[in-house]
Amino acid sequence: MEKLNEILHELGISKVKLAKFLGVSRQMIYNYLEFDDINKWPKDKKVLLLNLLGIKSADEIDNIKIDTDYILAVETRLNTLVDTNDNSIDSSDIFKNLNDEKKELLNNIIALIKEDLEDDENGEEVNTYRYLYNYIQAMKTTNELRYILAYMAKSTGFVKPMEFVFNEDDQFVFESIMFSAMTLYNGGNQSISRTKLIESHKRFENQIEHKIEEKLSRTMELNALKAQALKELNYDKITEENAPEVWAKFAEIESRKIS
Repeated sequence: MEKLNEILHELGISKVKLAKFLGVSRQMIYNYLEFDDINKWPKDKKVLLLNLLGIKSADEIDNIKIDTDYILAVETRLNTLVDTNDNSIDSSDIFKNLNDEKKELLNNIIALIKEDLEDDENGEEVNTYRYLYNYIQAMKTTNELRYILAYMAKSTGFVKPMEFVFNEDDQFVFESIMFSAMTLYNGGNQSISRTKLIESHKRFENQIEHKIEEKLSRTMELNALKAQALKELNYDKITEENAPEVWAKFAEIESRKIS
């Protein structure tokens, strides 16, 4: 069963999705995976799982080799056999204005995050998803963050290596450099001088601190502009009614500085 757990993990099949596929609760999946032998599973559930993995008996599990083609084949079978349009996809406002494909994607993301947070005992998952939230926020202004997602999807075997859905030239260059960096990190980092690593990280720290200072400086500047604009217009605060006038005053005050 340890091998089965490893395979499911490498395939990226969450317990939520597996439960949906087998037609049981998530808790039941936990119970099944606690067994020391898959032959102890209910026969119909065992047959479904074997079909999903593309094998005929439990004895073949140890011989499964995970590669890109195998991952894609399992994913195809999973998506074909699971009814993606069932009632498990909520129709609340969070899914409003989304087509079925986008609803399913969002639903799967939410279910996976919820599963991880429910099992979180030491706060690690909370911090992970807090960073992910920041990542998504920053991704709107930094294309390289999208390239990182593509690289990780490829390196873990979920996507073919020559699939380019963003800017192909930029993505190709980024992935090539990223591969070199990850190879160095995973295999050759012992040969890197600790002193050089400390110097490099210090430059990284200084760069981040500079960006934070710039952001704080701009925030203070905007607050000062807001206060001045409100004062000149004799307003106490910005409202929906006076907002256009206040923003126009903002622009006027800034233009004075330029001239």
